[in-house]
Amino acid sequence: MKERIILGIDPGTLIMGYSLILQKDKQLSLLRMGVLKLKQYDNQALKLKKIFERVLEIIDEYHPDELAIEAPFFGKNVQSMLKLGRAQGVAMAAALYRDIPIFEYSPRKIKQSITGNGAASKEQVAIMLQKIIKFDHLPDFLDATDATAAAVCHYFQRSLNVIGNVDETKTVKIPKQKKSASSSWLTFINNNPDRKL
Repeated sequence: MKERIILGIDPGTLIMGYSLILQKDKQLSLLRMGVLKLKQYDNQALKLKKIFERVLEIIDEYHPDELAIEAPFFGKNVQSMLKLGRAQGVAMAAALYRDIPIFEYSPRKIKQSITGNGAASKEQVAIMLQKIIKFDHLPDFLDATDATAAAVCHYFQRSLNVIGNVDETKTVKIPKQKKSASSSWLTFINNNPDRKL
């Protein structure tokens, strides 16, 4: 595909970041980035409705070809993870409603693809994105640059899969091959014989 628009989303129940990047051949440009603020809504269901509506509005305005979304990270607070997963699911549902393919990336994968460091800070990711896409000012909320990072990460991953090499002007590490799910499961069973299924 010579030209495509990638919608990036950083899901959240207080602030949802979004970004649209345009790829023309190997050139990337930023179309728009921003946030949806949800703090004023007390009702969780209303927040989810607002996320769904806003993602649909963005899709209908810009007609993205693909959605890249940050996967919820595993944390100690189960309630926070549940809320974040719902927010992600609603954003994904809006894309599916418009037949847009969805690609999900872990926060670590996104940071690694942008900075070369999976433990990079939000600020480090934002500064590197300024060099990659060349936008003037950092937004007030780094949720917007996190969404941009998801979109750029997807561009890098697509480039690796489609052309089989890395654009040398970008800092990208080629991921190691993961073990198959079945071998991981067998390893777990062998290492934990006392666990009941």
